[in-house]
Amino acid sequence: MKIEQLIVQYLYSNKKVSLQNIGTFTLLQDIVLPAESDKEAILPDNAIQFEYNTKAGQDDGLIDYIVQQTRKIKPLATSDLESFTILSRQFINIGKPLTIDGLGTIQKNQAGTYDFIQGHTLSPKGEPAAVALKEKENEAIDFSSPPRKQSGNRWILPLLLIFIVLGSLAYFYFRFNENKKNAKEEMVSTTIVDTPVVKKDTSTAAKLNSDTVASAPVVKKDSFNFKIVIKEYPSKLLAEKAFTKLSSYGHKLVMYPKDSVSYKIAMPFMTPLSDTLRARDSLKIFFGGKPYIEIN
Repeated sequence: MKIEQLIVQYLYSNKKVSLQNIGTFTLLQDIVLPAESDKEAILPDNAIQFEYNTKAGQDDGLIDYIVQQTRKIKPLATSDLESFTILSRQFINIGKPLTIDGLGTIQKNQAGTYDFIQGHTLSPKGEPAAVALKEKENEAIDFSSPPRKQSGNRWILPLLLIFIVLGSLAYFYFRFNENKKNAKEEMVSTTIVDTPVVKKDTSTAAKLNSDTVASAPVVKKDSFNFKIVIKEYPSKLLAEKAFTKLSSYGHKLVMYPKDSVSYKIAMPFMTPLSDTLRARDSLKIFFGGKPYIEIN
């Protein structure tokens, strides 16, 4: 059933109905409507009175009647009625009369107000039951969608838990690597501390020259179990400079020729041969490069 039919039927039963920003229609109390079965049923003259009122509000009783007849929810029924009144005012204001069967015609006069001309045809009630069933089926379809959307929200919590677990694993992995790195650094520090520290004399340190470098310790095979070669140099001059610099830090080092041209700088160890890999890894972290092991 259309909105205009519901408005007319509500007027017949309630004797009064208001349309927002249009006005109020009143069916006189002493008017007896003819039976619908009467084929010649007409509305008596002056049966309906109209009061023009641009401040007329929504008729709550009419909205409840629309909800009852169409089985629509109240916000939807209110929206339908509001759309009807807005379109009606637009038609009337551009000079097109609004005719509602069973009620009459509303038109705009030269003064800018609305005039009402009552009709005489009685509006049939129609078949609201069939329409209500159809609307109810549509509403069932409309209301089926929100639960589907809500079902998707159930994935938010598991996803959040996954992110938390991954974040925790990444944190512990980072901490594990950090602790491992610190342990290696402590191992290097321990190895270096175990080597004899050469006390630096400010007077002799200032007089370091090529003569001092020439007195680099000679490698004695019986003085250590193995040595770690830190780096090789293509000339004796470069090797002596590097030996002087590294020895000034307090490291116990040895320099010896690799062949007739190149030289090696190594750190000797008296520890068991089982410590070779640990010592090499420690020196690699501390000095860099690719140190390797030479067994005495």
